[in-house]
Amino acid sequence: MPDPAVPPTPPVPLSALLAREDLGLRQIAGPTDADADGHGDGNGDTGTVIHWAHTSEMADPYPYLLGGELLLTAGVHIPEAAGSGTYFDDYVSRIVAAGGAALGFGLAPVHDTVPRALVAACDAYGLPLLEVPPRTTFSGVARAVWQLMAQARHAELRRVTEAQQSLAAAASRPDPVRAVLRQLAQRVGGRAVLYGPEGAVVAAAGRGPEEAVSGALAELAVVVRPSGPGTPTSATDAIAGTHLATYALGTGQGFVLGVAAPHRDPGDHTIASVAAVLLSLLTGEHQSGSGAARSSALVRLLLGAEPHAVAPLLGGDRWLVVHGRPDTQPCDPVAASALGAALGSPLVDLARDAVRVLVPADREPSPQPGWTLGVSAPAPPHDWPAADTQAARALSRARATRTPLFRHGTHRPALTDLLSPGEAQAHARTLLTPLTTPLTETLRTWLSLHGSWDRTAVALSVHRNTVRQRIARCAALLDTDLDDPDVRMELWFALRHSER
Repeated sequence: MPDPAVPPTPPVPLSALLAREDLGLRQIAGPTDADADGHGDGNGDTGTVIHWAHTSEMADPYPYLLGGELLLTAGVHIPEAAGSGTYFDDYVSRIVAAGGAALGFGLAPVHDTVPRALVAACDAYGLPLLEVPPRTTFSGVARAVWQLMAQARHAELRRVTEAQQSLAAAASRPDPVRAVLRQLAQRVGGRAVLYGPEGAVVAAAGRGPEEAVSGALAELAVVVRPSGPGTPTSATDAIAGTHLATYALGTGQGFVLGVAAPHRDPGDHTIASVAAVLLSLLTGEHQSGSGAARSSALVRLLLGAEPHAVAPLLGGDRWLVVHGRPDTQPCDPVAASALGAALGSPLVDLARDAVRVLVPADREPSPQPGWTLGVSAPAPPHDWPAADTQAARALSRARATRTPLFRHGTHRPALTDLLSPGEAQAHARTLLTPLTTPLTETLRTWLSLHGSWDRTAVALSVHRNTVRQRIARCAALLDTDLDDPDVRMELWFALRHSER
């Protein structure tokens, strides 16, 4: 089952609800945060937590509870002779059996005080009992619970986002594996360990746990190490108040990430999963020859080699350049790497305006959820700069037409193919000489989008008035009527054969 993209909504501490002065709630029975027993959140904390609020006047609310509720009641269901029998013991025991977290009793409109027998039953069964004053409505309590949950979720998402950014930055440092482990250990407040294929500790960071905890973490790593079909990719355990988790790295080489922490907040699994993805990339490069080959290609380029001379190190003779932009939020290194992985290539560049990926031509790119892509025509290494330009223009067209993926350059034979490339380029240079590069690109995009001001503005990331001004300038410099279809045809021919 895939991991959730975001951490679940954290529960609300009962103490935070009691601290709301506008509600005026008062705990009159059951364990408090200082002495709670069995009402923790399962993450090592002993305080009572609330997952939601539910109102019910049923004498037996058990069938309607999911667990973790603050059950609110005005006592409408309580019979007159309830205090002399076992009614309250039965009522509270059923709430506890259903996993209810706490009980809120409203003092209006039925009861002026909380029945003493109910207080005694809550003390006996260890269920926190809150007195809800007459001025506080149950809907107000429920709204406060949801407000606190929203605040907690926002804080947790912000913590996870900051952790993702710091882990991505750590992965780009000179010693990336240890840098990622140090950052992970700091974020979860514990220890992070990378185990090798044979179970030996390759690297570690953070506080060293007790020997028993270290041994338990090493044993848990064995559980996820690849051993055949059905091997889990992650496992969790707890020992001596320490939460343990292990993650099989996706290299297939047997590397395992282990995490030991004194607590486990809802976002910690998401943070550790991001670290596991980064470590998978890093250990995958270390184990395979592809990382060394890419480093060798980069060094040779920096020392003056031509692209076609180093391309064989990367594998493949013809390549596609793909430009991508996320549809919603700014891109980060983790998202860029994920796009490269989805397209089947580790050759990724996170530029200012787009992510650029160099993909072997035999791997046909497909649309990716959350991304807009522009794809070049297949090109040999010496044509990579031209392919990069093609991909940029394809991305602009994809954004303007709201197309998830646009491919450049597939067309049937046309009349323009009857002319030699040299003659066509000479004509294009002569015709387009008066135009600067920005004007040329604006005219090219405007013609490709059938003269649409709005779509051209979107494609070029400028205001529509800027497009109008540039096109008017083009018409003036070329001394021609851009509304004439013959003129547009001739200009489009020239632009297609322009070297700009």
